[in-house]
Amino acid sequence: MALTRRQKQIFDYINEFIERHGYSPSLEEIGRHFGLSSVATVHKHVTNLVRKGLLRRSWNQNRSIEVVKEDEAPRAVEIPLLGRIAGDRPVEVMGSREMLSVPSWLVGHGRTYALTVDGDGLRGEQIRHGDFVIIEERRHFDDGHLVVALVHGEQPRVCRLKTDAGQIRLGSGEAARTAPRDRVEVRGVVRGVLRRC
Repeated sequence: MALTRRQKQIFDYINEFIERHGYSPSLEEIGRHFGLSSVATVHKHVTNLVRKGLLRRSWNQNRSIEVVKEDEAPRAVEIPLLGRIAGDRPVEVMGSREMLSVPSWLVGHGRTYALTVDGDGLRGEQIRHGDFVIIEERRHFDDGHLVVALVHGEQPRVCRLKTDAGQIRLGSGEAARTAPRDRVEVRGVVRGVLRRC
């Protein structure tokens, strides 16, 4: 399972702290250990570790973090690999029946599938050639989400959407464009990216 360097450090620290003391560190103690002045930053890292199935916690209780045992950890789920995406070019649907194993926490409530990234056209989103973009099919999105969307009469593309006075801004930087909201159709929301090492 992919962890950022800081997530791995925090996970290891929590593990060691519990082994040494018999109870979990508070968010403040974790922050002090890593020189983080913001408890919100620590909370975000711990929340991501909970989402990834490595930690569990009880809400509104201090020292409520538990490490999930290996045999309780979430299993991988297979989702279809439906196509490839190259920057702001249209999604290319593949006819193959390939499947991709992903952590269960990446799978949404709606139908979930993967696209292979071809080229470096999405590097502005920190998505690289060879990565897999995990998409949950759904029509609604929050402002700023990375989505699969299409402007009527065009093919679907992966881009970031922002709303502005009845218009939708698709993409970012020089390649960004706007379209009336009623001409933009969202087909799915990006749930995550699996990096191919």
